[in-house]
Amino acid sequence: MSLRVSAPLRSAGFRNAAPVFAALGDETRLRLVAFLCSSGAKSIAQLTSGTDITRQAVTKHLQVLASAGLVHDVRAGRERLWELEPERIEEARRSLELIEQQWDHALGKLKRAVESTP
Repeated sequence: MSLRVSAPLRSAGFRNAAPVFAALGDETRLRLVAFLCSSGAKSIAQLTSGTDITRQAVTKHLQVLASAGLVHDVRAGRERLWELEPERIEEARRSLELIEQQWDHALGKLKRAVESTP
């Protein structure tokens, strides 16, 4: 499916944000990102502590987030710690700003058209 969009929305940066939005479309993954954002690098055990989600499920969710470039793992001795990639969140935020600008422009045009109608 091809949509007609303005030049800024066809940019590579916008296309690169699509996997981020897809990954964040799952509530569990969104919660994992929020937790990592607020608390720093965590192990699988720390991410599952106090929850009813299994380590295997969290691992699968982290792999999806890693594929989207939102998290990466770091070896700390025998443990693997997962960290947020804030640059990818920032790229997604910039994409949303472009959409916001396009909406503001379209709504401004609509307002002018409605106000100029006798």
